[in-house]
Amino acid sequence: MSFRIQPAAPARPNRCQLFGPGSNTKLFPKMAASAADVINLDLEDSVAPSDKDAARANVIEALNTVDWGSKYMSVRINGLDTPYWYRDVVDLLEQAGDRLDQIMIPKVGCAEDVYAVDALVTAIERAKGRTKPVSFEVIIESAAGIAHVEAIAASSPRMQAMSLGAADFAASMGMQTTGIGGTQENYYMLREGEKHWSDPWHWAQAAIVAACRTHGVLPVDGPFGDFSDDDGYIAQAKRSATLGMVGKWAIHPKQIALANQVFTPSDEAVTEAREILAAMEQAKANGEGATVYKGRLVDIASIKQAEVIVAQAELIARG
Repeated sequence: MSFRIQPAAPARPNRCQLFGPGSNTKLFPKMAASAADVINLDLEDSVAPSDKDAARANVIEALNTVDWGSKYMSVRINGLDTPYWYRDVVDLLEQAGDRLDQIMIPKVGCAEDVYAVDALVTAIERAKGRTKPVSFEVIIESAAGIAHVEAIAASSPRMQAMSLGAADFAASMGMQTTGIGGTQENYYMLREGEKHWSDPWHWAQAAIVAACRTHGVLPVDGPFGDFSDDDGYIAQAKRSATLGMVGKWAIHPKQIALANQVFTPSDEAVTEAREILAAMEQAKANGEGATVYKGRLVDIASIKQAEVIVAQAELIARG
């Protein structure tokens, strides 16, 4: 174990992040009534340039007037390479009340990108006397972003979450695909003449998880573009959960239940985790550092794994 203790990630449910364009106000009540843990009101890719100002005003009004219940409220601002992002930050921080929990920063390529937004947010919070600090989530969407992923994860105390934006990431990397997430037809291996498809996003997701866990940030899987393919969504979500990610985006309401299903520990998994903890407690009482549970060895590392599952289940149960 390193002398440096790995910090804990924020203790809040983040199984599903539901996205909706700030230009479509009809969606807001439906989003508020959904089972998503996090709501992402979007000012970036889903909003046309001619609608940016109106969408920003819509989002501010919705934050101030819609009953969002206990949902964690996030707004995706425009990228730092656009003329819109500074006004997004200024108007949100000056006009939206304390219901704004988080700003999502897209296309982050280096720690300095986060620093720039942090400086502006901090100045406005101090000027306006805001007592609730706004948190940050960043999206890794470029070769630069994945190359600097650990520095980005450590870039600000406001950092709470990090997502992989598969489409822009693929474009930046020069990947020969137009798919958003999922397996890709030409990314396969041959064994005895049969094709076996692997996951082209695996290595980037693993890098994000490692950076996030090192610095106490929630790692989140991004969008799955084919919302008619429930099985494909579930398969990618399960791979992400196995790697250590805590949740996934929903770009269509039907994906909410799928994400919640995958990222909520099953009753069987929670029961087994509790039994492992109980078995290890008995082993400790007997002066033993390990024991056998259902025919397999469990030890101190098993305790840590079981504690993750139990803690996640308890967190979700608290809402």
